[in-house]
Amino acid sequence: MNKPLRRASVFSLLLVMTLLVWITYVQLARGASLRDNAHNSRVAISEYAGPLGDILAGGERVTGSAATQGNLKYKRTYPDGKLWAPVTGYASQSYGSTQLEALERQVLDGSDSRLKNPLQALTRERSKPGDVITTIDPAVQKAAYRGLGNKTGAAVAIDPTTGAVLALVSTPSYDPGTFAGSSSADQKAWNALQKDRKQPMLNRALRQTYPPGSTFKVVVAAAALENGLYSSVDEPTKSPDPYRLPGTVTDMHNESSSAPCENATIRTALQYSCNTVFAKMAVDLGQSKVAAQAKKLGFGDSALDIPVRAAKSVYPSGMNDSQTALSGMGQFDVTATPLQMAMVSSAVANDGKLMTPYEVDRTTDGSASALDHASARTYSRAMSQHTASELRSAMRTVVDQGTGANAKIPGVAVGGKTGTAQHGENNSANPYAWFMSYADAGGGHKVAVAVVVEDSDAARADISGGGLAGPIAKAMMKAALP
Repeated sequence: MNKPLRRASVFSLLLVMTLLVWITYVQLARGASLRDNAHNSRVAISEYAGPLGDILAGGERVTGSAATQGNLKYKRTYPDGKLWAPVTGYASQSYGSTQLEALERQVLDGSDSRLKNPLQALTRERSKPGDVITTIDPAVQKAAYRGLGNKTGAAVAIDPTTGAVLALVSTPSYDPGTFAGSSSADQKAWNALQKDRKQPMLNRALRQTYPPGSTFKVVVAAAALENGLYSSVDEPTKSPDPYRLPGTVTDMHNESSSAPCENATIRTALQYSCNTVFAKMAVDLGQSKVAAQAKKLGFGDSALDIPVRAAKSVYPSGMNDSQTALSGMGQFDVTATPLQMAMVSSAVANDGKLMTPYEVDRTTDGSASALDHASARTYSRAMSQHTASELRSAMRTVVDQGTGANAKIPGVAVGGKTGTAQHGENNSANPYAWFMSYADAGGGHKVAVAVVVEDSDAARADISGGGLAGPIAKAMMKAALP
């Protein structure tokens, strides 16, 4: 063989070897990332080649699948989409998926390795899809959704003994089925939702934070009892009325000048929602002790997954004394999700032990066999049994004799705390109406609830936690109890 031909042969051999090495690299090192790339049309074709598994609540299938034309042979359907969207999220041929539809995608589309038998594992044949069984109680979910109605807001219910989420509602809501396909109508529906100023696709129960207003006074009261500032909810506090904010010439007053807030007990201060008592209490404790108590209840947690990630609730740091005073009544820069305030109520109801909230009970192989099963986990020892008992007693007074009367349920021990949080620059916008509560029907039947009404048709003077949010919480608690 002459020299030029030999060089050409060696060069060609090197090219072939390089190609083989590259193919091997792509298949082994990058195969998974290329296969799962959102721009790979084969992913969507495979995902929607057959019916998806379903998400269930109380034995009821809240999702479905329907045959279509084209390469994507099936699309997701939602029989009552607006009710369940805050739980399910959406699965769209064009716009991807969110929440449980995304987090449990491999179970729902049959690609989870636990669904495959040995032959399917070798052939990569699609398995029968599995199902996702949630902890949501349809009766509680519907009670919250009906109660919120046309209002903008959110509601959460939790089983305090386990942490199981019984309801997760956000309004206004949206129907994920309107854009589940890939037609021009689906695109139009999607675009309309993106432009909607009311943000129906925002999950307010998990992803929106609000100033918690007077509901945060329960956290401050817990800190006062835990740190020995006061020994019981019936010990008089050292609280002037009005209260001069430290370092200022501004006097804080209470909503009602006739309320018995001067040196009031914690019980009376919660009953009449005395701003002066809890503002001074926060200053007397110091922001570090209030912050420590808030942290035990979930504030500051940026990785709270139920399994959908919740927004971080915040008790601020670096405050001066006057700002600390405002934080004591749930204002300044204190923010909380509805889930967070339901967790506070849950800890009080469960003798001070806060359970980690979760909304998926188990996943299955589409029949009776479970792939995994959730178990109750303790989030923290948020407060002592004594403190929790004292707070339950004081919160019952709020419902029996105070601002939470709209939440009374005959024959059931109900405790609550109302809140009306300032909103907008110089409190120019309508305030947020809050209600957090617990109900104990005996025999281990308990429920903890938080409701926030962000916007309603009520006149500003008629907006209150007890008036707007209280009746919704009552309906949810009644639906949860036997």
